[in-house]
Amino acid sequence: MPELSLQNIDQISKEIRKQEITFSHLADELIDHICCDVEHEMKNGLSFHDAYLMVKEKMGSRRLKKIQEETLYSVDTKYRYMKNTMKISAIAGTIMLGFAALFKIMHWPGAGILLTLGAFTLAFVFMPSALTVLWKETHSKKRLFLYISAFITAMLFIIGVTSKVQHWPLAAFILMIAALSGIFAFIPALLASKLKDQENRSKKTVYILGAVGLALYILALLCKIQHWPGASLFIACGVIIIFFVVFPWYTRITWKEDKNVSAKFIFIVVGSLALVIPGVLLNLSLQRDYDASYYREQSEQQAMFDYKFAENRLFINSCSDTAVSPVLADINTKTNDLLKVIDGIEAKMISESEGKPGVPVAITRQIKETENGPEIQFHSLLRPFQNAPFRDFLQDGTDSRTELNAALKEYSDYLSGLIPRENFNNYEDLLDPSYYLPDFDPETDKVSLMSGLHMLELLKNGILTAESQSFSAISKHQ
Repeated sequence: MPELSLQNIDQISKEIRKQEITFSHLADELIDHICCDVEHEMKNGLSFHDAYLMVKEKMGSRRLKKIQEETLYSVDTKYRYMKNTMKISAIAGTIMLGFAALFKIMHWPGAGILLTLGAFTLAFVFMPSALTVLWKETHSKKRLFLYISAFITAMLFIIGVTSKVQHWPLAAFILMIAALSGIFAFIPALLASKLKDQENRSKKTVYILGAVGLALYILALLCKIQHWPGASLFIACGVIIIFFVVFPWYTRITWKEDKNVSAKFIFIVVGSLALVIPGVLLNLSLQRDYDASYYREQSEQQAMFDYKFAENRLFINSCSDTAVSPVLADINTKTNDLLKVIDGIEAKMISESEGKPGVPVAITRQIKETENGPEIQFHSLLRPFQNAPFRDFLQDGTDSRTELNAALKEYSDYLSGLIPRENFNNYEDLLDPSYYLPDFDPETDKVSLMSGLHMLELLKNGILTAESQSFSAISKHQ
């Protein structure tokens, strides 16, 4: 009967030790059992390499770990208790979250309670018990940081998502800490663990690229949650790296090494899809909701402007044969001059946003001339969320802001000279720029073009409201 060399036995021993078999007596028995199986296959004329591969295929990749888990379950009461707790809490938490999602969609009562209970069960029962079970099974001090970082990241992510859905305070902060923990602690620890046990240089490269793609993906979600710039770029780079580089490359390597499709490979495929695709859809959904809210608000302000503009013009026409007609016409002229100042600032902001840094472009399709004046075509803006236009034209101290403040002061002084003070006091604040353009710190506060345009649209409607009120006050006074 063929016998294994010391080198063959050493190879088998090393590979079994890599499986993190922590029971020394169990490890020795498994080594002896596998060596006997390999020698039996070699008796049929196979080489050591072929015989060892055949034995490993018969056992499966998880069989040794399964044997240890079953042994621990039989002899260690604490392990058995934590294993049962882990399984029960995982099932209970998942079921509660599933029902919470259903209740939330159907707008049934109790969704918030189920969501909170499910999340806290997973975060404070399942995660600690899972960490204890992992430690019991491995006793690997080298992977302790990996387990702890995974535990902290997952727990913070669960709590952060729950807080975000429930509109609790500090939700964004918790999610930010979870994302940073994942990027700078969990992913590097996982990568180091994978690289240490891997001899294939191609797989090492794949693991590194996978870690980069995953980090970019998490960073994209963080930027999206915090409304920071670069979210779309990061998620595009992350998805491209994971699905168009890492996944095909890993498939090619695995296809060469394995004769059959392993459960591990299927898990990687399903896990990648489960992680990335919902995140991409969530990102797109959040972006649509985020953009749509601005467009909806802008459309409502434009509709209000058209209504007030037409109403004021109708009032002037109805008083055309009265003594106050010249005064109303003069007020309307002053109002239109002030609106032109604001229209000019809006055009400058859009021109800068649509062009390259420091090179504004000519406005064509972005602003449409109507009978009520220029109307911004918000859906035609290429970069509606740039920060530079607000900083350069509406930030306190800029030339445009100074010009606007002076024009509003002149208009306010003009109306206050025509209308009794007690009447003017009722809408004087409508002409105060600080109500529409509060002070911002250019070093820390980033205000987008859309936000700035929305502020100006509100100001224009405030001006038309002040004009309307002044018409009524002058007509009654006369």
